[in-house]
Amino acid sequence: MTITRFSPALRFAPARRPFGEATLQDRLNSIFEDLGWEPEVPEAKKNSFVPAVDVYEDAQKVTVKLEVPGIRQEDLDVRLENHTLTVKGERKFENEDKKQNFHRIERSYGSFVRTFTVPQTVDTESIKANYDAGVLTITLGKKPEAKPKQVAIEAGPAAEAAPAPGVPLH
Repeated sequence: MTITRFSPALRFAPARRPFGEATLQDRLNSIFEDLGWEPEVPEAKKNSFVPAVDVYEDAQKVTVKLEVPGIRQEDLDVRLENHTLTVKGERKFENEDKKQNFHRIERSYGSFVRTFTVPQTVDTESIKANYDAGVLTITLGKKPEAKPKQVAIEAGPAAEAAPAPGVPLH
């Protein structure tokens, strides 16, 4: 029996990986594949796509921004119901030419759903959504009573102080 030494440098030569070095995960997957073991990936993980989100607020509004490049506007759905904001969408894998030989696919595809609890201070009737350059911006205006109110300070003698507890009024 001949013992052959395994050389990672030969196994993952640039001819095999034209767009970069193999990661440790790639090497481990390759070892298991050589042994005939296929890693089990849950269906939810295979098509998972979760866009990055920024949520911030100022005195006038709450703003939610989602990064959704590559998704058409008609493939997005924004709903506000019972103080829950729900954003749904789908980035479809469009491979028109079946003869293409992909070397690497890193972009995520599939559908997503993001939900956010909207504070009671938000006016649910004043919601706006805008889609520009792959960023979906949702703006929720605040109710008038929720906005900060400037209180004027009067000059002059102080108002009569309330009596201390237990002191009778004359």
